[in-house]
Amino acid sequence: MTIAQDDTRTESEAATVTTMTMAAALNRALADAIESDPDVVVFGEDVGALGGVFRITDGLTARFGEERCFDTPLAESGIVGTAVGMAMNGLRPVVEMQFDAFALPAFEQVVSHVAKLGNRTRGGMRMPLVIRIPFGGGIGGVEHHCDSSEAYYAHTPGLTVVSPSTPQDAYSLLRAAITSPDPVVFLEPKKLYWAKGEVDTSVTADLGTARIAREGSDVTLLAYGSSVPLALDVADVAAAEGRSVQVVDVRSLSPFDDATVTAAVKSTGRAVVIAEAPGYVSVASEIQARVFERCFEYLAAPVRRVTGFDTPYAPPKLEHWYLPDVDRVLDAIDTLHWEDDA
Repeated sequence: MTIAQDDTRTESEAATVTTMTMAAALNRALADAIESDPDVVVFGEDVGALGGVFRITDGLTARFGEERCFDTPLAESGIVGTAVGMAMNGLRPVVEMQFDAFALPAFEQVVSHVAKLGNRTRGGMRMPLVIRIPFGGGIGGVEHHCDSSEAYYAHTPGLTVVSPSTPQDAYSLLRAAITSPDPVVFLEPKKLYWAKGEVDTSVTADLGTARIAREGSDVTLLAYGSSVPLALDVADVAAAEGRSVQVVDVRSLSPFDDATVTAAVKSTGRAVVIAEAPGYVSVASEIQARVFERCFEYLAAPVRRVTGFDTPYAPPKLEHWYLPDVDRVLDAIDTLHWEDDA
């Protein structure tokens, strides 16, 4: 069974600018990486003939053969453990965890081996491994099929953790992740797989950098993954109300781009952090703390957070109550001591 809405296959050609979905951009990035580097291998549950639950690997096995893109048993710990051995022996494995919560059986491998091997060998053995994880909600998935587990990975030293919010970043960041000599956890927002945008395959991205998604002067919204389009929607509504909202796409959860985020918040003096995950001990709370530490004397009001609730992920019929929305973010903006500017 597949959850994909359409065929995502793309042909690998010379660099072009094309409108495509995020799913298609990821597919193109994998195809281009396999084609350009004989050491790249892609594997995971149902990624071969089926093309993955979300069709991200659609057509790769038919095009490149089972030695380059192949199915595995339903054993996440074995998938990551096999990838560790491959990376230790010179390959560049790209593995897919079928759903976010499905990755948890492999968490011991990730923490004990993937993240630590470079440090354990004092850089003598690197770990060029990418772990792709569809994450977050917005698709009406049942329990174990929608989760926001980014804090576990961002808290683990030795891992680079990134999440795209546009098809362009999906392509560019995945290409950068695959060429990295160190392990990358690549979080793909399921809600955005079918969002469309222009992709220039000649554009590169640096891991560990944020980007300004929209300029503004009154308040800065800090978001990543599927929360970035929400932040942009908030900015549109706020503009109609006379407020200029800046949006920063954090992109990299670890390492964190303090320079870009700090400069953005200093320029407006107000900030709201938006994330789907529960707020307690979260990436959102870390962002909030870092902004407080670096921007305190520039702030006109406390930094607010709008997150998921501190409960297990909501079932499909209640999901819309769980996820942050425009009204909740606007309410947070309204609390930012605007009377001080009067």
